Amino acid sequence: MTGLLGAALPAVPLVAGLTGLLLPPSPRGATTGEDRARRVAIGLGVAGAAGALLIALVLLAQVGDPVETSATWIDLGGLRVTLGVRLDGAATLVAVAVAAVALAVQVYSTAYLKRGPHDDVEVDHRYPPYAAQISLFTAAMLLVVVAGDLIMLLVGWEVMGLCSYLLIAHDRRLPEAPAAAMKAFLVTRVGDVGFLLGIALLGVSAGSFRIADVLAHDHTTGTLTAACLLLLAGVAGKSAQFPLHTWLPDAMAGPTPISALIHAATMVAAGVYAVARLYPLFEATPTALAVLGVMASITLLLGAVAATAQDDLKRVLAWSTVSQIGYMTGALAVGAPAAALFHLLTHAAFKALLFLAAGAVIHAVGTTLMSRMGGLRRDMPVTFWCTLIGLGALAGVPPLSGFWSKDGVLAVAEAAALDGTGPAPTWVGWLVWLTGLLGVVVTAWYATRLLLRTFLGEPRMPLLRPHDPPAAMRWPVLLLAVPAALLGLAAFLPSFADRLLAPGTGVEAAGDLVHLGPALLLPTALLLVGTGLAWAGWRRDPTADPARALGPLRPVFAAAFRLDDVQHALVVRPVRALARVARTGDEVVVDGVVEGSGRGASGLGAGLAALHRAALPRAAAAVLAGALLIGAAAVLIGGAP
Repeated sequence: MTGLLGAALPAVPLVAGLTGLLLPPSPRGATTGEDRARRVAIGLGVAGAAGALLIALVLLAQVGDPVETSATWIDLGGLRVTLGVRLDGAATLVAVAVAAVALAVQVYSTAYLKRGPHDDVEVDHRYPPYAAQISLFTAAMLLVVVAGDLIMLLVGWEVMGLCSYLLIAHDRRLPEAPAAAMKAFLVTRVGDVGFLLGIALLGVSAGSFRIADVLAHDHTTGTLTAACLLLLAGVAGKSAQFPLHTWLPDAMAGPTPISALIHAATMVAAGVYAVARLYPLFEATPTALAVLGVMASITLLLGAVAATAQDDLKRVLAWSTVSQIGYMTGALAVGAPAAALFHLLTHAAFKALLFLAAGAVIHAVGTTLMSRMGGLRRDMPVTFWCTLIGLGALAGVPPLSGFWSKDGVLAVAEAAALDGTGPAPTWVGWLVWLTGLLGVVVTAWYATRLLLRTFLGEPRMPLLRPHDPPAAMRWPVLLLAVPAALLGLAAFLPSFADRLLAPGTGVEAAGDLVHLGPALLLPTALLLVGTGLAWAGWRRDPTADPARALGPLRPVFAAAFRLDDVQHALVVRPVRALARVARTGDEVVVDGVVEGSGRGASGLGAGLAALHRAALPRAAAAVLAGALLIGAAAVLIGGAP
């Protein structure tokens, strides 16, 4: 029964998505009522997400010890590919988070994509494919969560990439949306090449792609190291880690609910979850963990620093996601997958809350620029308080959820640095711990700046009359505020902690998930420093942007150290130049040979045809001339010594 429920978990939104794709699009320009296709699309989308959430909650109640069901699908000379599910406590918790955020996004989108106060035309004329693609996106992530075979995991992994491309490019009125979608697709594909090769290495080495067989097999050191490093390439792409992080901020061109889905529950969480799923392999590979630690530390600081200088509300949140995923991968690097998954769950709650609250603000004021906001606290009190909870959790304000999960990451990094615990070299612990502490200061600073610039002070567009969003947008935000505030306290419940601290996750005792003691004082003090600096700068001049304190560094931070330009110079331009050379070679050399031989054959044929059409005297003369030439050649050759 558990196996059937596990298989139904991705199947329910999959069926809803595939059915939704058969619906016709809504008529363009419709301004009154809802047509039948749109109503059916809403019903399918909400039902698919709600059904997945219900199944996930049932599995959460039922699954204790790991459960696995599988059946051989393909056997290629002893190399087996199986169909089946692999469930444990951590998988069920992640599945609940994915389905809950997907349901919130489906409900929220029904109002967000309708005609708004600043829209000249109806914006939801393509709602049926939009809702269907969200369902497929959800199904793909749930397949990654429950997959018992690496090939099945890869299928879900790649379908997510396709859905992200379609959803980011949904609003075709925006010229930047198709470019952002293409960038996301291509950058993640670069990492996915390595991910595919890593899976192939593990499967060939173990003789099976079944995850249990891969984990149980005694791989050689070289194979294991190469496979784990290749897998990390895919993780860097999907989870937007340095150096493949550049697609995520640009993906903000997509609808805001899609940003919530990508950042909170699907793409960026997939890489972290995949490493946690295969963690025994990484635990045996210190080299891969060292690379992961360096990647995590750079990403953590890079994302936080870039967020300090953004004026676009959504890009601040996007860069914060890059930084927060760095905390998760840092926890994995120092040997604490349970801490990484704990932060993944709390981040899913408060980041979904923040993006949907940001969508309410954008829906009300018609812009994403904080420089044109301000004073929204009075007109949008519900959105203000929910955003305050989300930003508090993001910054790590006690006792909100992010405080407990981020402290868990910092505590295990501190232990790895000071006590040498964990499978990675000690210097990795120092790197993750120190960058994590610095990240606390920077995160508190930009979270405070976002709150001040958006909701406090005087309105910078006084003619607007913003208000809190309609019920379909308001209730998902309100409900997400509950886990954003309280989910961290669940770590004190043995039933919750034991699920994340299951065998094979690197830690044993339930108490290791929450760390109470003097070590909490340092992150809290750093939080106060970051908040105080932003507040002090704003109090001196409430009309000015606290980011002015960055001085000449602001444009550098806003451009994220111009790494996009570096990638363009080092990768995009050489690849395009190589493509031009290949195209020229194909057109001039390959096509030239083919077309030249064709022209030569045509010319020869035309000459022979002309000879055949010649008059009798000229034909006789030609035959005689040919005979004379052949005779002369025979005499010369025969007379040669």
